[in-house]
Amino acid sequence: MSHTVTILGLESSCDDTAAAVVCQPVGSAPRVLSSVVFGQTALHAAFGGVVPEIAARAHAEKLDHCIEQALAEAGISVSQVDGIAVTSGPGLIGGVVSGVMCAKGLALATGKPLYGINHLIGHALTPRLTNAVTYPYLMLLVSGGHCQFLIVHGPDRFDRVGGTIDDAPGEAFDKVARLLGLPQPGGPAIEQAALSGEPARFAFPRPLLDRAGCDLSFSGLKTAVLRTRDALVADQGGLHAQDQYDLSAGFQAAVVDVLTEKTRRAMTLYADVAGSDLALCVAGGVAANSAIRAGLETVASKFSARFVAPPLALCTDNAAMIAYAAIERMALHPADDLALSARPRWPLDPTRPAMLGSGKKGAKA
Repeated sequence: MSHTVTILGLESSCDDTAAAVVCQPVGSAPRVLSSVVFGQTALHAAFGGVVPEIAARAHAEKLDHCIEQALAEAGISVSQVDGIAVTSGPGLIGGVVSGVMCAKGLALATGKPLYGINHLIGHALTPRLTNAVTYPYLMLLVSGGHCQFLIVHGPDRFDRVGGTIDDAPGEAFDKVARLLGLPQPGGPAIEQAALSGEPARFAFPRPLLDRAGCDLSFSGLKTAVLRTRDALVADQGGLHAQDQYDLSAGFQAAVVDVLTEKTRRAMTLYADVAGSDLALCVAGGVAANSAIRAGLETVASKFSARFVAPPLALCTDNAAMIAYAAIERMALHPADDLALSARPRWPLDPTRPAMLGSGKKGAKA
């Protein structure tokens, strides 16, 4: 590379439509020139979760407006970018298809190279965009749809040392919030309710802490909350506000304990590989939870490791991470052609067994 590389990124894998422009001058730090996200929370609020068909339709309606705004904020035209990057998986297939088709159209119309990016790689490389973290580092990707511990050795080498075997933490937060009659998204609602709760009132399980390794499970914890709620309703004829607070606090404390201990185990494996100059990084919407973040910071300090949590706007789904991932990977891989396909499943570490099993379309995670 002999000049500043500028990439337009697109992201539409779930319920956020996003476009961003990121540039990196040779020998200098990358810069986010713009990052625009159109959320869909209001569209899905009445359904208690993301409805794939509604999400896909909203992406198709909003992508062009999102791109136009991102380019305007960056102060450039599409003819001035060096490439177009798009999330081509994993995710809700309707949304991924919307983004891929839009990116293909732009690439065909402008003659710009096209780069299909794994959504998880975008998250995994974000600490390098925001904090210039050096390889290797430990990444905890913890969101509504994913939860994995990754030792990141480079832009195309990820060693998965653990992950969820069922629900992702964010998914569990959303489901428990619905059980308790709290609003969506569930993470912020439960965190707020937990502030007024007593976490020790209910003895919730800490799944898989009695087993070796870094894998996680949250399905049984969710079921324990359900059974406790049902017992309270049967005993007293309903659920009181304090019950909601205490159930939220107990559930959140259990999640914190599990994530903290599993992170400690993952850090031990990572430290054996990396030696010194350690870094524990976290990305995903669940990383915004202050109790979880405090637990992770404690683990990092015990290993004398740098703790890196990118700004929330770049921790949750966004297109800046997709554009930056393309910048890192374009020197290692050729551009994609118009045969680029959308992939609902796309594991980062193909050498590891599938966490959630496989179907006709391959490993889920």
